[in-house]
Amino acid sequence: MSNFFCFQCEQTAGGKACTVRGVCGKDAPTAALQDEITAGLVTLARALHGKRHAEGDCWLCLEGLFMTLTNVNFDPAALEAVRNRIAVGIEAAGGAPAYSAADLFSAGDADEISLRSTLLFGLRGMAAYAWHAHLLGYRAPEVCCWIFKGLYEIGRAHTVPEWVGLLMELGQANLACLKLLDTAHTETLGSPVPTAVSTGREPGPFIVVSGHDLHDLQALLEQTEGSGVNIYTHGEMLPAHGYPELKKHAHLKGHFGHAWQAQQSEFADLPGAVLVTTNCLMPPKAGYIHNLFTTSVVGWPGVAHIPSVNGRKDFSALIARARELGGWGAAEPGAQLMTGFGHKAVLAAAPQVIEAVTSGALKRIYLVGGCDGAKPGRNAYTQLVEALPKDTLVLTLACGKFRFNHLQGQLGDINGIPRLLDMGQCNDAYSALVVALELAKAFACGVNDLPLSIVLSWYEQKAVCILLTLLSLGVKNIAIGPSLPAFISPNVLDYLVKEFNVKPFELDAYLGG
Repeated sequence: MSNFFCFQCEQTAGGKACTVRGVCGKDAPTAALQDEITAGLVTLARALHGKRHAEGDCWLCLEGLFMTLTNVNFDPAALEAVRNRIAVGIEAAGGAPAYSAADLFSAGDADEISLRSTLLFGLRGMAAYAWHAHLLGYRAPEVCCWIFKGLYEIGRAHTVPEWVGLLMELGQANLACLKLLDTAHTETLGSPVPTAVSTGREPGPFIVVSGHDLHDLQALLEQTEGSGVNIYTHGEMLPAHGYPELKKHAHLKGHFGHAWQAQQSEFADLPGAVLVTTNCLMPPKAGYIHNLFTTSVVGWPGVAHIPSVNGRKDFSALIARARELGGWGAAEPGAQLMTGFGHKAVLAAAPQVIEAVTSGALKRIYLVGGCDGAKPGRNAYTQLVEALPKDTLVLTLACGKFRFNHLQGQLGDINGIPRLLDMGQCNDAYSALVVALELAKAFACGVNDLPLSIVLSWYEQKAVCILLTLLSLGVKNIAIGPSLPAFISPNVLDYLVKEFNVKPFELDAYLGG
């Protein structure tokens, strides 16, 4: 084993593992701190096993797991602070035998390492979703309890069937977590409504908000109300425009840019300030690093960080920087992107969908969603959507949609239903699950019997827990790409193929090649 070892994301070096430096940009000391945080959380779960955990313990687990997600936190000072708080928590809980960070990816045979890693990465993804719900004041005891259980079980030996059982339990716990987050968003901000979002520019100072956190966006909109500073979304924040409580702000002007991996080029000459609220943060270039601000679990050395103090964030420094930069000097028109097709909006059109299927106007529904990334092969998702017959419907969510959401206008509709429906962020995966389950009820069949093809693109660990949720619901025939996870051993892959017919995404299989 090298001192550096990471294979948690899709772009891991050589499709095997990063062993010198992360493709994401993290160095060996940062990776070591992240592993220490993870091992510390396992030790904390051991110390709390059989005891009642406090609210602060749950927050600490969510924060530590989220910070170790790919492209979130690269700041040693922030990571050290969390590691030290975990140590204090362990002591307060009465202590426990320490779990070794070296054992995370080395203890056991290849299959045990694979299954333990899958459990860990799924926990990291679920913690990110739970973090967003917690910030909005929504709690689900079973979610935090399962995170502690999962961390505890990571530090124990299991048979393969026991590991698989834990993964299916995690999938069900994540389903509860996704439902909680959907409730938190819709009860706080209203249910999304179909909305056309401008990609044009207006003159004047502005702030671009990237990441996923709608709570931070709402707070920033309130603090910039009447200030003359406009707000634009970036990446996964595009679906924010569909929420009534956000879109009511007139200075939420539109959307800038594409998916997260384009940051370094898109932010290079940007005459505005940028706020990154969650993953995914690209290593910032010198030309714009002083215009960049992070908050929440995100961090990079030398980048200004906006903390939460007594539940409130002061964005005044960010706003001041936007004013200093001056913004765009002239208006520039841009195309429009449609978003806001959450499960309530889509199910409102369910009678039309059912009629279209019954009449033969709609032959198949494709769920094409997931993460985007820079690795070659992702253009196949564009080619797929371009080539699908006119009697098919495409549901999409997460940043993978930036590969093809510019096609909305040319894809047209089926009996008034747009052929491409943007259901939101990866955080909104619950919407897609609800739609699939409700359609299965309407047709009195199982999800696997629907005229539905699921084609997923993945990059990081939130995609892992969503996949586990789908598998825990018995969903089969899922295509994954652009490559299969490096942390899945051949035997584990063979199990997934035999039990669920999980398969690699191959464009020719969908184009009749």
